[in-house]
Amino acid sequence: MNIGITVYPTYGGSGIVGSELGKELAERGHTVHFISSALPTRLTQLSERVRFHEVEMMSYPLFEHQPYTLALATKMADVAETENLDLLHVHYAIPHSISAILARESLKPHRILPVITTLHGTDITLVGADRSYLPITRYGIAQSDGVTAVSNHLKQATADTFQFDNIAVIPNFICASDYSRRPRAELREELAPDGEPLLVHVSNFRPVKRPVDCVEILARVRGRGVLARLVMVGDGSERSSAEHRARCLGVDAYCTFVGKQPRIVDYLSVADVLLLPSEQESFGLAALEALACEVPVIASRVGGIPEVVDDGLTGCLSEVGDIEKMSADAAHLLSHEDERREMGRRARASAVSRYSTDLVIPQYIEFYERVIAASKEQAG
Repeated sequence: MNIGITVYPTYGGSGIVGSELGKELAERGHTVHFISSALPTRLTQLSERVRFHEVEMMSYPLFEHQPYTLALATKMADVAETENLDLLHVHYAIPHSISAILARESLKPHRILPVITTLHGTDITLVGADRSYLPITRYGIAQSDGVTAVSNHLKQATADTFQFDNIAVIPNFICASDYSRRPRAELREELAPDGEPLLVHVSNFRPVKRPVDCVEILARVRGRGVLARLVMVGDGSERSSAEHRARCLGVDAYCTFVGKQPRIVDYLSVADVLLLPSEQESFGLAALEALACEVPVIASRVGGIPEVVDDGLTGCLSEVGDIEKMSADAAHLLSHEDERREMGRRARASAVSRYSTDLVIPQYIEFYERVIAASKEQAG
């Protein structure tokens, strides 16, 4: 198949999943055309089967803001024509599904171009924050030829908000060979020079991820006599707040902010526990990546996280903002190495048996084939 994929080229779950999906599809013999404003995250190598088409923005004095939705639709239609695309697969409903639908309609009747929209979470919860987006988001979802969601929780949330439940749940995934625990002695020594246990947090540092809670947890863990360190991977609006809170609590010497990193697996390979105290997570990709690297996860019991992390078996779940319980769980795991390692082994087994690419990518391919067949039948 010739597949067009559009993602936000940013440091977030939807961009990561879309990029990894494209690479996995290419390895299975399909040709993937990424259509985006910039090279998507984690898409580090292009080839004959993985191509990139940059959306060019028009500069015109009449427009106070550049019309990205229209520019994207135009590029989608152009790539569909020149590369003979079989379908468009867009990640994140707004504005990508709207652009894809415009592209599809502009090519009728001489070309059939099915549109598949994958919902990742904030494209749905965004509506809760601004109801003015509800009609156009509902339109984008309802007019798509196929819709998927990354968790059962997100499917239900979409049904509750939009009264639309014709959604296939296809979860996020990990490549078992790429995400496994590998010795990183130099990195471990750099981050924990005295052999201290390591707490790690990975996110885009938006308020919803609550990175400041991680600093609070570190302070309480150390207050319990466990001399841990915290490694903060990523960047975003809340980074300065987290750094400030670390100074206020007197633990800044034990917090390392490493910014965005191209190889998350390196940091997970030296981690002892992952902290994910988010107030919203449609799936929790960082949790899945940690589990695959034998890292127990301490997280909030929200959204799709309970579908990924088994409380008491592969990690520990708490209510949002319950820093005291998260701290107690972290201190306990860091103080009981045998228990932590056993939980890590269960975590790896769970991640690979439920979310490996060998299980999930065929679900996408089958969904593509079904949507293409239905679109051809409908077109007569």
